Amino acid sequence: MSAPAALITGGTSGIGKATAELLHSRGYRVMVTGVDNVATAALPEGVLVVRADARSLPDIDHAMDQAHRQLGSLDLLFLNAGISRPGPIESTDEDAFDALFDINVKGTFFTLQKALPLLSEGASVVITVGAGEGIGAATTAAKGALLPLIRSLALELAPRRVRVNAVSPGLINTPAYGKLGVSPEMIDSWARDVPLGRVGAPADIAEAVAFLASDAAGYITGDNLTVSGGMGVQARP
Repeated sequence: MSAPAALITGGTSGIGKATAELLHSRGYRVMVTGVDNVATAALPEGVLVVRADARSLPDIDHAMDQAHRQLGSLDLLFLNAGISRPGPIESTDEDAFDALFDINVKGTFFTLQKALPLLSEGASVVITVGAGEGIGAATTAAKGALLPLIRSLALELAPRRVRVNAVSPGLINTPAYGKLGVSPEMIDSWARDVPLGRVGAPADIAEAVAFLASDAAGYITGDNLTVSGGMGVQARP
């Protein structure tokens, strides 16, 4: 029996990269896609890296062709590619709005659609969503659109024993914050707002994804696993 195979979108940095590293260490054959850091991702030897923009259907087709050639079938599809555009509704222009939905929603939908022929029976699909508000109205809307999609897909793919779940990260220290101009000191200061007393690491989400991909989660589908150090509990009445 060959080793299990995983395809991770948005896998060249942050959560995607940490997940690729963890799965590779556990014997998976791994392919990642991304736009940034494709040539400098410094992933473990043997992890395949393919440049693909999640909003481009030709790029998605290219990635699936490479996955078919290099991996054959897929046991895990981790749809992690996504962006955030924090800010109030007044400061959100059409370009930012379109980018959020093109990458987070359209990209997720069509990547899964085009990956369907590659998914093995009993495969796991995990989609990165988000853990709560405070990230801007447009980002919240784009991320929120994924949750009903996940529930619908879980029912649609259940006859194939393909499970579809979400993982919702809380405050996770990734390079994305640096791109938004957030300083390391600011990130450290957020820890006091987290019940467990620390900002999360990409490895925390990687472990959650590995669990959802495993046989231990074989009876879980259509659900959303929040990994937020307790902030998800704190936010509820």
